[in-house]
Amino acid sequence: HYLALYYPQSENFHIYQLITHMFMHGNFGHLFFNMFALWMFGRVLESVWGPRRFLIFYFVTGLGAAALHTFVNYLEISPIVREVAAFSNTPSPELFSNFVNHHQGMIKSLGFSLPGILDIASSWLENPTSTSFEPEAVSFMNQLVNIKISIPTVGASGAVYGVLLGFGMLFPNTQLMLLFPPIPIKAKYMVMAYGALELILAFSMPGSNIAHFAHLGGMIFGFFLIKYWNKTTTTFY
Repeated sequence: HYLALYYPQSENFHIYQLITHMFMHGNFGHLFFNMFALWMFGRVLESVWGPRRFLIFYFVTGLGAAALHTFVNYLEISPIVREVAAFSNTPSPELFSNFVNHHQGMIKSLGFSLPGILDIASSWLENPTSTSFEPEAVSFMNQLVNIKISIPTVGASGAVYGVLLGFGMLFPNTQLMLLFPPIPIKAKYMVMAYGALELILAFSMPGSNIAHFAHLGGMIFGFFLIKYWNKTTTTFY
């Protein structure tokens, strides 16, 4: 509640969460696989760059992941907030019905009973002069926004994906043996595959509980930081 990263408009948000959320995890499996990947790839980068530069890279990619994740949340939440404000100013059954139909996926993902909400919208459309539906509709929409902006984010995955990207850029032709499927693959191809998969999942599963854009943010910021270092220094130490 205190250390996870919340959306800036949430009453639970604190600026220090940009750092602390990277050290929090949802369960043991989440923690184990993140730390295993960090140990496997991070120790190699640290041996090349040294502890100081690796630490800078880790935090830049982690903060970059949080920045992209928050920006994507802003793009998703802002239109909803505007719709709710417009409805509150001039409530009507048509506006409420359009809102519910347009956001069915989000309503279900946040735990609301979609059939129940659809029934309210349908009943109000059938009785547009009734005033009994308006308070219920306003309450529901405000609850929806409050829940949406109060979803916490935890995990080192964004920074870990940045570390994976860094390994792939520094050691592109290193052969890695996958567990599933058990075949050898060059690091550069594995990084490309992970990046492509995260991009596909980010757009195809926007309501999932995995922050795919945070993973992409870690990789993007890692890519540009390494490119910057390559231009400004002849050594990584």
